[in-house]
Amino acid sequence: MENNDNVKLTKLAKCAGCGAKVGAGVLAGLLADIKVRTDPNLLVGFDKSDDASVYKISGELAIVQTVDFFPPIADDPYTFGQIAAANAMSDIYAMGGEPKLALNVMAVPADMDRDTVHAILRGGYEKVYEAGALITGGHSILDDEPKYGMAVTGFVHPDKIITNSGAKPGDELIFTKPLGSGIMTTAAKAGMASEEGLKYVLSVMTTLNRAARDIMVKYRVHACTDVTGFGLMGHLLEMTQGSGTGAVIDVRGIALVEESLRLAEMGILPEGMYRNRSFAESSVDGGDVSLAVQDMLYDPQTSGGLLMAVDPADADALFEELEPSVPRAQRIGRIEEYRGGARIRLVG
Repeated sequence: MENNDNVKLTKLAKCAGCGAKVGAGVLAGLLADIKVRTDPNLLVGFDKSDDASVYKISGELAIVQTVDFFPPIADDPYTFGQIAAANAMSDIYAMGGEPKLALNVMAVPADMDRDTVHAILRGGYEKVYEAGALITGGHSILDDEPKYGMAVTGFVHPDKIITNSGAKPGDELIFTKPLGSGIMTTAAKAGMASEEGLKYVLSVMTTLNRAARDIMVKYRVHACTDVTGFGLMGHLLEMTQGSGTGAVIDVRGIALVEESLRLAEMGILPEGMYRNRSFAESSVDGGDVSLAVQDMLYDPQTSGGLLMAVDPADADALFEELEPSVPRAQRIGRIEEYRGGARIRLVG
């Protein structure tokens, strides 16, 4: 992370990172009456609530496409660029693909100094090159509020696509990053986060999901999604709805950033958490789980981990290989048959 004491990017934005995302319920309503055109080669489209679109080119190759951008999640421009790039490529990894080409999407205030803009772009470029992909151009506009992200194209074999809707009863749920980035960055904007705590969540957000993807594709993973703006509960709800299943989550297995939990107990919560709760909580049986812990399960994540529904016969081996390779490997529950009522049950 580079320091630039003259720039506090998060002060220029009303929302931070994926917390600025339009709520899932609102988005579904906006798309509801739009006619979806069909194409036999379009394997995954926007009607599936999946992480990216997939188009078959040949029997051996399909392209995976996504776009993601947002306001600053970090004050340091270089770090912001890194996080935005890692977040944009994450959708490709979640589908089992490999990022290959990226286009910058950028909005900057007219009075933003050149060094700051350069640092944002350099952070993005270096993270994309770390992924083994290329930035080949982009588009920028003037805006009062800075924003940065990418449109990313990746490759995947048509028979090896991993969607968010293939989960099967009995699958074990494995997750690869801790929760709490939305709460921590919200607290940081108010000067209420520790330097150590913020440094930790920024390091998690700049970590690519590349290693998680490379390990995942070796095993029988039936469904996967990256956990970002809709929070763990929102993305898991989309997975269970798409798969026609339910899920039971043991919250004792979920890695929660300790400082974020303390902040949640104080009521320091991002606006996006309330949008996510409004969307998903009618489908979640919270049981005896504390309100603060539940709030963290709805916390909008930026550049969050991969949530995998893995065949129970492969779960031990997958988890063992993930553990030293990702920020925090966790076994958080299982997929079960849906018998009506709440799709997600919280225990622990």
